[in-house]
Amino acid sequence: MKNKIILGISHGDVNGISYEVILKTLLDTRIYEVCTPILYGSAKVAAYHRKALNLPAQNINLIKSADEATQRKAYLINCINDEIRVELGKSTPMAGESSYSALQKAVTDLKEGKIDALVTGPIDKHNIQSDTFHFPGHTEYLAAQYPGSESLMLMVNEVMKIGVVTGHYALKDVPGKITQELILEKLRIMNKSLVEDFNIRKPRIAVFSLNPHAGDSGLLGSEEEKIISPAIKLARDQNILAFGPFSADGFFGAGTYSKFDGLLAMYHDQGLIPFKALSYEGGVNYTAGLPIVRTSPAHGTAYEIAGKNEASENSFRHALYMACDILKNREEYKELTANPLKSVDPTTLQ
Repeated sequence: MKNKIILGISHGDVNGISYEVILKTLLDTRIYEVCTPILYGSAKVAAYHRKALNLPAQNINLIKSADEATQRKAYLINCINDEIRVELGKSTPMAGESSYSALQKAVTDLKEGKIDALVTGPIDKHNIQSDTFHFPGHTEYLAAQYPGSESLMLMVNEVMKIGVVTGHYALKDVPGKITQELILEKLRIMNKSLVEDFNIRKPRIAVFSLNPHAGDSGLLGSEEEKIISPAIKLARDQNILAFGPFSADGFFGAGTYSKFDGLLAMYHDQGLIPFKALSYEGGVNYTAGLPIVRTSPAHGTAYEIAGKNEASENSFRHALYMACDILKNREEYKELTANPLKSVDPTTLQ
């Protein structure tokens, strides 16, 4: 691994809490021992939020290109027209345009190798929609930037790592999206990520049911018997340690999640409600399966508290450090697989 990580940060929605959590995180100078952060956003907007929040002065250096970044400093690349208007707590078309402009510039630099990883500030999924951005969120947008890659929204905190088979879909559409092939695909991505990104040698993965009580032997639904259980068997045939299907309510109620390295929910709220209930402020959203590393805080724009200095930066800080950790774990995994004897203690050889 090179001696410094260049970490891109897209500023998210300028009217929410994104700048608050970013600026608060960058006040901790210990970060610069781990990475060189580059904020893709607006110096004008950053100054506005710093003044509105009465935050301490901090040195964020303006640069025109990521190539200008050096060690032990924070940088900012202006991606937004100076006519940008901040309206705290409001969802506006201008905020959506600025979210996309920063994201697009950061992803371009990521593709060109100018930055090593990306941490995305929270966006408003409604106001960012346009002819050029027509995705339910960051996960789907980033997956489209890397054709041929399979992605998984993986929510990570200190007590669990949970992914979802179906992401941002209406609940009525979920049953029709669930297939053996899709479940198996998500299990493959999760297993690979747990091994390579999180350094877990033989991960155990719990798979949830779709219906209450795991379908009650077909009484409450047939997806468990016809789709989910066969998919789990196929995964185990491929040396993936998958178990289930488990009924989610009893699974979390009994604390069974602590016995597994990864959890796979069938749909968004089945996974994210317990995840956020157990660790809201420290959670991280990681896009597993892509050739690049992208993390984000596990919260949204929080318009209702924007500008009030009430937002916790914990989730964003965890997202920043996790991106760096995953980069290092990937590098170590590559070295280990390229030189497997490096992991063997020579004193144990006869």
